[in-house]
Amino acid sequence: MATEPPRPAPPVTGRPEGGRGRCAGGGRGEAEEAAAQPALGASPGPAAAAGGRRRGLNGCVPLSHQVAGHMYGKDKGGILQHPDGTVLKQLQPPPRGPREREFYNKVYDSNCCDSILLELREYLPKYFGVWSPPTAPNDTYLKLEDVTRKFNKPCIMDVKIGQKSYDPYASAEKIQQQVSKYPLMEEIGFLVLGMRVYHVSSDSYETQNQHYGRSLTKETVKDGISKFFHNGYCLRKDAIAASIQKIEKILEWFEGQKQLNFYASSLLFVYEGSCQATTVRLSDVTLAEKRGVPKGLLSGGDILEYNNNIHVINSTENGKIEASVSKGLSKFYALHKKAYSKRHHSQLSLKVENLEQDNMWKSSTCITQEHLNGNVIPQLEKVFCHMPAEIKESANVEVRMIDFAHVFPSNTKDEGYIYGLKNLITVLQNILDN
Repeated sequence: MATEPPRPAPPVTGRPEGGRGRCAGGGRGEAEEAAAQPALGASPGPAAAAGGRRRGLNGCVPLSHQVAGHMYGKDKGGILQHPDGTVLKQLQPPPRGPREREFYNKVYDSNCCDSILLELREYLPKYFGVWSPPTAPNDTYLKLEDVTRKFNKPCIMDVKIGQKSYDPYASAEKIQQQVSKYPLMEEIGFLVLGMRVYHVSSDSYETQNQHYGRSLTKETVKDGISKFFHNGYCLRKDAIAASIQKIEKILEWFEGQKQLNFYASSLLFVYEGSCQATTVRLSDVTLAEKRGVPKGLLSGGDILEYNNNIHVINSTENGKIEASVSKGLSKFYALHKKAYSKRHHSQLSLKVENLEQDNMWKSSTCITQEHLNGNVIPQLEKVFCHMPAEIKESANVEVRMIDFAHVFPSNTKDEGYIYGLKNLITVLQNILDN
């Protein structure tokens, strides 16, 4: 099957084989989450972590940011990071592996003119064909985009979607095995397989595995999902709102297609966890002292904080904290003004001015010092973290479909996957509304 050539990349020591495409998707091996292998990645771990395997893997190292599935060195399979920045997922035994590779080849065929499949590429990680190391030519790996590569502190969550985690050809024993692992799958429609959340306060990651997801009930699933969006200081409602938007686009695609049904497939969520913060100062008390972050002084003794593209400036002359927001967040704060000021007009004033000479928007937030009542952090978090549900523009967020070892042709809508997407959207919206 003809495919497009790959993007230019640094020389590869392994032997490439098979078709190439410009876009790609991740794939999960076993139907059960224990054998899940998500197409997610990050910068390679330290050389020590790879040990003596580095040379044998032709420069590849175990993936450091994997949150679900087989871990290289611990299990038979696993995800690797290639020196060119892509990730490598070992092809599974038949029929799963060949089925997954055929799915990629079909979706990324350079001669494809099917509008449904062409749109599907938008929701998958990019795919660069298959690769084999010269020292083990019979070992085949799917070569996939590192979805997390652009993030500084990626927060990652793998969520299996659908009412069934087994395909139509599963044996009765297999069905019973899968149902017993998470009996609520049919009712809830999704299962958290793992997550990795960056906490700003401790500059560390909190991780949860598949057992955490299986412990969630209908009553606790909302709190379980919200944990992924909490950075140790506040709930990242901007990331939640952006995630909902992206899930809605995927749902729209599923509502409009009857070609494929997906089983044991996942959504991979990634958002930026770092604040890139310096400080905000009020009198002699600084957020740097409370958060343990470095200071960045401006002229006149002002202090600047970079917090997710929000430039926070404290002017000691007028006793106010002013936050200017770059172009990408101007509408974000305009919406914040509309929803937030209704409840807090006596404490918060927002002003937006159009800087025509710079051809850009600047939004400013002013909080008078007298209204802070000496409690700086909670007040600022109300502005910067707890954005209202109406906000739909925001953080740098990725939501990609992954794991395609159990994708089958169909002539009906994938009602199980659609149910899961809708229920997940409802849970996320409830987190925002509350």
